[in-house]
Amino acid sequence: MRKILQAALLGMTLAIGFTSGAFAQHGEPEKLSLGVQATGTVKWELAAMQALELDKKHHLKLDIRDVADSKAGQIALQAKQVDVILSDFVWVSIQRHQGNMVTMVPHSLTVGGLMVDPAAGIASVADLKGKTLAVSGSPVDKSYVILAAYYNKLTGGNLTEDADAKFGAPPLVNELITGGQAQAALNLWNWNSRAKLAGKTELISVATMLADLGVSETPPLLGWAFFDETGRDKKAAIKGFLDASFETKNALLTDDALWDKIRDVMNVGDDDKLFAQLRDDYRAGIVTKYAASSMQPAEESFAVMAKFGGPDVVGDSTELADGTFWKGYRK
Repeated sequence: MRKILQAALLGMTLAIGFTSGAFAQHGEPEKLSLGVQATGTVKWELAAMQALELDKKHHLKLDIRDVADSKAGQIALQAKQVDVILSDFVWVSIQRHQGNMVTMVPHSLTVGGLMVDPAAGIASVADLKGKTLAVSGSPVDKSYVILAAYYNKLTGGNLTEDADAKFGAPPLVNELITGGQAQAALNLWNWNSRAKLAGKTELISVATMLADLGVSETPPLLGWAFFDETGRDKKAAIKGFLDASFETKNALLTDDALWDKIRDVMNVGDDDKLFAQLRDDYRAGIVTKYAASSMQPAEESFAVMAKFGGPDVVGDSTELADGTFWKGYRK
């Protein structure tokens, strides 16, 4: 009788332990706050993730907070108001060199390109001399620094001196190139998609310029950025989110029906041509794998920006900081 009672008690103990463990694993979802641009294309992935219920699959409760722009997101992360933002590897490297232990996992390979008016007679980047060039951002914008480096390689000249460069926000840059006030434009990829539909053509992509400047592959400029501390303290949430992110990317790459579900977020209205152009251009930059040990292209492109942009672009260091890409995850 005693043995039967002991066996029963042991069974109850194991059952309770199993139930407790299961509750810990499948009870309250892991919470993670994201700071993302309200009008950014990153919202497309998040909308697709939720449409597929991958946040639920990975037991996540996402608190998605809108920020005005990338700078506002960086400030929110530094103030610990959010756990994760979308930022670029140059900024992450600068933070690490300054003692702020931010790290990242790649999100996108898309870095835009140089759009030209076919009627402007621009057959090469060298032909930008004497032309009006509209540029998204500022003279220290990373894509502009790469374009200037490429121009220098071809001509030996200074692009800022040789061309009439007009810097501004992406919508303004698009308006200048499509309205005829500029013969060339360097803009974000999604605005370049709109310029294509207005009859403009991509002369050369930033990725091709980087390749000609000695960068072996297209680097993942943008990534999910967070503090090392968050990666440790919220490891399950971070890993679950990254898994969900890569699963969403794979779905966006192959599932046309999924794009129909997120069409409202893309702000294309009834314009089927724009919808298809944005979808196809987005797919071209999707990241499908990741290992921190395979980020040599980022190191190479950082060296290019350090050489031609200097401290205004990359900070005081000429080398990508160790740990810029998170070693706690691979795909």
